[in-house]
Amino acid sequence: MKEAVELRNPTDMYYAQPLEDNLFEWHFTVRGPADTDFENGIYHGRILLPVDYPMKPPSVILLTPNGRFQLNQKICLSISDHHPESWQPSWSIRTALLALIGFMPTHSAGALGSLEYPSEERRRLAKISHEWVCKECGLCMRNALASKPVCDDNADVIEAQHLTTQISIKV
Repeated sequence: MKEAVELRNPTDMYYAQPLEDNLFEWHFTVRGPADTDFENGIYHGRILLPVDYPMKPPSVILLTPNGRFQLNQKICLSISDHHPESWQPSWSIRTALLALIGFMPTHSAGALGSLEYPSEERRRLAKISHEWVCKECGLCMRNALASKPVCDDNADVIEAQHLTTQISIKV
């Protein structure tokens, strides 16, 4: 699976791996984008792959309180199973993670699974996100991702921003 090769080494922005007993359920961790309400936040979630992935899109679910996406709900993006007509088999879990990072600071526009918390609350949630522990995989966000800050010229940051122009939040 190309996903395993593409994601075998964690970056300072994201990490994902399948559960040991289920290759169709991946847990991921993403860093909130710099210069946003989510900066310094560490967010954890699940990606559920359909049996016919990559021909059909995955489900993306956030587990960490964040003020942008509802918890334990499938997120409605054009890269998710809410809109299979938009999905491209060339996209990957990495693409989904970068798109998620890119969409965190955008307005929800009433999309399913979206929230519009005030900036102060999003910043508070980003700060306390480091203490969150996944009940399923046991990962503590304090120990997740590389500890170095993300640079604005990071290629992944640029790609995440670019993906927001190609992939949309669907209402």
